[in-house]
Amino acid sequence: MRHRKANVKLGRTASHRDAMLRNMVTSLFEYGRIKTTLSKAKALRPLADRLITLAKAGKADLSALRRAAAVITKRTVLDKLFGEAGGRFADRLSGFTVMAKTGLRPGDAAPMVILELTGAGQARAAVGGQPRKAGSGAGDRAKRVAQSSRKAPEKAPPAETAPPAGEDGEAPEKSEA
Repeated sequence: MRHRKANVKLGRTASHRDAMLRNMVTSLFEYGRIKTTLSKAKALRPLADRLITLAKAGKADLSALRRAAAVITKRTVLDKLFGEAGGRFADRLSGFTVMAKTGLRPGDAAPMVILELTGAGQARAAVGGQPRKAGSGAGDRAKRVAQSSRKAPEKAPPAETAPPAGEDGEAPEKSEA
């Protein structure tokens, strides 16, 4: 019986699943966003939230640092997380990640998502990650529409006069001089 077995198996053994989730959460904190399947992202979110909650305690809490180090595989990522998470996620109690569905994977039609960290107005996509592309949010579209309506009205193009028609109703050909 599987009483109180809350995690999803994801078609892997327990050790393989743990290693995969550890690598995925390390990549999430390293790059700020990852592209993965919907089921893996749903399994990863609670782990990422738990680690950010530990990191909000800061480096002063040695126990929290050690518990996070047991999961995160790279020391540089752990230092970034504990250095920047306190300021970035200070006003949040939960919901540190956001998922955006991107469609189906061509090979097996698995639903794909982009899982990324939130915070700081999403100006940066990651704790030490790469900046988001401009024009990728709903608010950005509203700004673009407002800017396009504020543009100075363009001058009307001058009315084109039709060239005189030849004897058979066709336009005369231009001769090269």
